[in-house]
Amino acid sequence: MQDRLHILEDLNMLYIRQMALSLEDTELQRKLDHEIRMREGACKLLAACSQREQALEATKSLLVCNSRILSYMGELQRRKEAQVLGKTGRRPSDSGLSAERSPCRGRVCISDVRIPLMWKDTEYFKNKGVLLFLSPDLHRWAVFLLLQLGEDIQDTEMILVDRTLTDISFQNNLLFTEARPDFELRLELYGACVEEEGALAGAPKRLATKLSSSLGRSSGRRVRASLENAGGSGSTPILLPTPAVGGPRYHLLAHTTLTLAAVQDGFRTHDLTLASHEENPAWLPLYGSVCCRLVAQPLCMTQPTASGSLRVQQAGEQQDWARVHGVLKGTDLFCYRQSEDADAGKEPLFTIAINKETRVQAGELDQATGRPFTLSISNQYGEDKMTHILQTESRGALQSWMEALWQLFFDMSQWKQCCDEIMKIETPAPRKPPQALAKQRSLYHEMGE
Repeated sequence: MQDRLHILEDLNMLYIRQMALSLEDTELQRKLDHEIRMREGACKLLAACSQREQALEATKSLLVCNSRILSYMGELQRRKEAQVLGKTGRRPSDSGLSAERSPCRGRVCISDVRIPLMWKDTEYFKNKGVLLFLSPDLHRWAVFLLLQLGEDIQDTEMILVDRTLTDISFQNNLLFTEARPDFELRLELYGACVEEEGALAGAPKRLATKLSSSLGRSSGRRVRASLENAGGSGSTPILLPTPAVGGPRYHLLAHTTLTLAAVQDGFRTHDLTLASHEENPAWLPLYGSVCCRLVAQPLCMTQPTASGSLRVQQAGEQQDWARVHGVLKGTDLFCYRQSEDADAGKEPLFTIAINKETRVQAGELDQATGRPFTLSISNQYGEDKMTHILQTESRGALQSWMEALWQLFFDMSQWKQCCDEIMKIETPAPRKPPQALAKQRSLYHEMGE
């Protein structure tokens, strides 16, 4: 039975690798190979570990690796479908012609996630407000977050939760670097009930062809649904075989999906969809909400989108023209004395605001030879209107500037509030290797030291 299981697993992994090779996508091949090796290592560690902390971490790693492999498989099937349709001259979608413009990508960061708990008074308090300390019959949960945006899947550290805590707090900053403005960030909370003797209780070793049996019924349903939806090519989905080793069982406790509308340079509270309690009577009592900081940085706000030599007639000056080096970045057109000043980070001579209310108008493109190629940029400040006239050196340069400005306006319309001002994103610190699983500190314990 064990040999058959290993053969089934090897065949599935071989099929996944062959799909990646057929598309000649070296980056996707590299990602798949990495996760397959990580999965193999997690399976070996889970089979060998004897400590509770090791088993919890190994099972968590296995769940994350499986999720990433399934995500990459879905991407492989989508690309395979596009490749086949491209050869036959058909479009992947019958929705009509694709949009002429595509919005810029951006970075999305979620941080300071807090999930409140809702213990009953009899569970949290005892004897007129004295805190109930940890006891052998007290249920504890090892929990972590799994977050997915597109094919990118990330996870938080794992923490231990018991009835002395009023909320679950994750301090990780998770950064997604290839987000579109129509992104959907799915947040999932997983948990394993931890008991002194139950954490390493071996499950019956049986031939398993479904991933769900190793992750719990709730998470298994999600994985099956995501895999079935990922394909769309009509072929039978590939299911990863389950390692025939015992270990903790993780359950999907709650989930939510965050979109561009949730982005704000501050903390917001969002609703959580709670999973059913049918699998475990001692379910972690979630309040049904999550608080976090979700910010986004479109590339148009952080990287220059156009630059070049310009002659500018400033508002109110009918005769004088200033020759400058213009740099379009974010919601400003910076005008420097020379290009070296921009490269050195010096202050510009002046700045022209470009926002959602700015009006841009180009001069005639079919002007006679020798006539200047111009465009005007107008901003309204109360009752006052300020207009700058820009001259370019050629018709091609004028077209390039106009294209950059129209693309910026399009990006602003798609990224919305993210283009009002640059939101701060802190670079996530490198992940440290898992330490011995430690319970979160409660305020009561911190005050007692």
